[in-house]
Amino acid sequence: MYQTDPPRSPQEVLPTMYDLKSEDPEEKGLPDQFHLLQPRLLDETFNSPTYPSNKIFTASDMNLYYDPHHPTWYKRPDWFVSVDVSPLYKNGDLRLSYVVWQEGITPFIIVELLSPGTEKEDLGQTLRNVEKPPTKWEVYEQILRIPYYAIFDRYKYEFRMFKLDGGRYAEIDLSSSDSRFWIPEIELGLGVWEGTYNNIQQPWLRWYDVSGNWVLTPIEQKERLIEQLRKLGVEPDI
Repeated sequence: MYQTDPPRSPQEVLPTMYDLKSEDPEEKGLPDQFHLLQPRLLDETFNSPTYPSNKIFTASDMNLYYDPHHPTWYKRPDWFVSVDVSPLYKNGDLRLSYVVWQEGITPFIIVELLSPGTEKEDLGQTLRNVEKPPTKWEVYEQILRIPYYAIFDRYKYEFRMFKLDGGRYAEIDLSSSDSRFWIPEIELGLGVWEGTYNNIQQPWLRWYDVSGNWVLTPIEQKERLIEQLRKLGVEPDI
């Protein structure tokens, strides 16, 4: 490729992860920065009054095995949470995957972050090839029957929520709720927050509490404590 005059920026000419194949020809690519940070924020703000921390398991980009008759079939959600499940195996080991028929509990909510390679499948707009495993939508809706399915478009910053209703996903109208959705079973709500996370200012998907306040991350909790101490005339030893 010949360089232009003036030279074009790398952002314009270099391929993205979505243009390149990994060693596995079926693999769409490795997560970009947003797909790393957004799940982390969901992890840090998922603090359910209904379930203690030792009964919550969250994961991102982890293989989710769903069919004991086809044990190699899996989906890899961008983020999910299972409640009433220990975050570790009984022997204290970390999970390498989530095997539904061994855990005995399916995820409670799955969040997919739209990307160019998976957008149609995430939205249930692809038809199943009978010679291949079912699509994400089919697995979440019809096989695992995940109660809640959230989709967040990082390009439009659009949040869509689907709730299982009569065996099918029904989309919730969020137009009158300021892009927020309350989930009574876990006493938490999910919504779009405009703010700075990891020094990046943009809309993010995060959890809020029963009072409508955004659940604080550990760093935000520390910052608030420092501020409160200083108001009391105490200078923290940081």
